Amino acid sequence: MDTLAPRPNTLGRHFLYVLSSNPVTAIAFALFTLIVLTGIFGPLLVPYDPLATHSARALEPPSWDHWFGTDHLGRDVFSRVVVATRLDLLISVAAVSLSFVFGSLLGAMAGFFGGWTDRIIGRVLDTVMAFPLFVLAMGIVAAAGNTIENIIIATAIINLPFYARMVRAEVNIRRNAGFVQAARLSGNSDLRVLATQIFPNALPPIMVQLSLNMGWAILNAAGLSFIGLGVSPPTPEWGIMVAEGANFIVSGEWWLTLFPGMALMLAVFTFNLLGDGLRDLVDPQRRT
Repeated sequence: MDTLAPRPNTLGRHFLYVLSSNPVTAIAFALFTLIVLTGIFGPLLVPYDPLATHSARALEPPSWDHWFGTDHLGRDVFSRVVVATRLDLLISVAAVSLSFVFGSLLGAMAGFFGGWTDRIIGRVLDTVMAFPLFVLAMGIVAAAGNTIENIIIATAIINLPFYARMVRAEVNIRRNAGFVQAARLSGNSDLRVLATQIFPNALPPIMVQLSLNMGWAILNAAGLSFIGLGVSPPTPEWGIMVAEGANFIVSGEWWLTLFPGMALMLAVFTFNLLGDGLRDLVDPQRRT
């Protein structure tokens, strides 16, 4: 009698299982998809040019013509908030990707080889973390110049120790595990064992940190812009918009800070919720 072969647990089916098993994760991925689509297609769909000024319509409250009102130069706030999504998302993704790649490499080397490699890398990471991280980012951008590239580099540097320390701990725990010894006895090199056996099992807790760092990176970029060390005006960016609108709160123009602040809050909230879902998605044990 023939038996039915088990269906392969593909990544797509596993992704659907993760979404269906946790409604909060499904909401987080839906919000993340909305943010990504807004960043990609938003500049093509906004009703007004985000840089166009109309002094006759300055500081108008929200209306059918301008859903989020206008700023002190008559620019449409809704268009600027939507267009700013692409830049803030770009800074966040680029900075976190750099810190994840280089931090993981340093942490994996330190945890796997130990000895002087571990000591040297550890002292470098301790030096970075000895500074208040936002102050360090301020110093890097102030010294190198407030360009988008320097903001990305500064944000990546302050986030790098989180990944390096976490990967170092995870690799150090697993480097003498039974499945690692078996892979070595099968003739695999140390680098192959590290890349194919140890690192994939260290990914789940790192995914939570990656998701959190995405939110922190957006907050860091907005904070630098708020104090004048971030993206230069008139480029649409959430931190700049909040900083410009803060001058008009006392006079009652609340919409100038409310809507970019809500966009910033929604992005950080989404990335904070996304961590558990990413962990479950890459965890090899969850696919069995």
